[in-house]
Amino acid sequence: MFGSTWATAKPLPTLRSSPMTETTPLRSYGRRKGKPLSARKERLLGALLPLLRLNLKNPPPARLTDLFDVPVKEIWLEIGFGSGEHLLWQAEHHKDVGFIGCEPFVNGLASLLGAVEDQDIKTIRVHDGDAREVLAWLPDRSVGRIFLLFPDPWPKKRQLKRRLLSPGTIRELARALRPDGEFRFASDSGDYAAEALLLAGQNGALAWTAERAADWRERPPHWPETRYERKALVEGRKAIYLSFKRA
Repeated sequence: MFGSTWATAKPLPTLRSSPMTETTPLRSYGRRKGKPLSARKERLLGALLPLLRLNLKNPPPARLTDLFDVPVKEIWLEIGFGSGEHLLWQAEHHKDVGFIGCEPFVNGLASLLGAVEDQDIKTIRVHDGDAREVLAWLPDRSVGRIFLLFPDPWPKKRQLKRRLLSPGTIRELARALRPDGEFRFASDSGDYAAEALLLAGQNGALAWTAERAADWRERPPHWPETRYERKALVEGRKAIYLSFKRA
């Protein structure tokens, strides 16, 4: 089915494609820190973060699952986990999976670290910088799922070049995904969703899995709601959910 998805799946009639994203790796995120942190969160950043942070200066282990001290059967990656709601939900429901979470926003990172400590989670590693650094570091065909949920859409024309998705990023996503692996993308920006479809189609290694309009209009039950999605819905913006399989 996947080879013909682009021709047979119901189109996204309300979307208009945006200009192609530049491949220059400009910073794709905004501020690094918000309101002052509590004493506990400052402690977590100083004590727990160094234990969970990936060391990208060293090559990845021969088996990526060896990043974790507990047995895991595969690795999933979330890019821009915010405060960690989705990442924590996935970790709770997939205890045999190791997770790598990327988030440059210090306040969100500290919130995740608090939950990791409270729940004694052993299956999460983090990177507090640009996710493209992790993508470049990952071995070929080493990740089972990649999540990019409600990234900053940079909606102004002069900002489009800051969007994380680009031909180069899609190429790295496809390279890191194992065969039959999944890339999940969600956005409340029609232009960004259209661009994601365009970029994935041009890459050729990622096939859109939608067979009917509800597949991209309705959030699947295994996609937990995030605060960014909730905010968009409250403000009257509809979310779009896209899933791609690696050939």
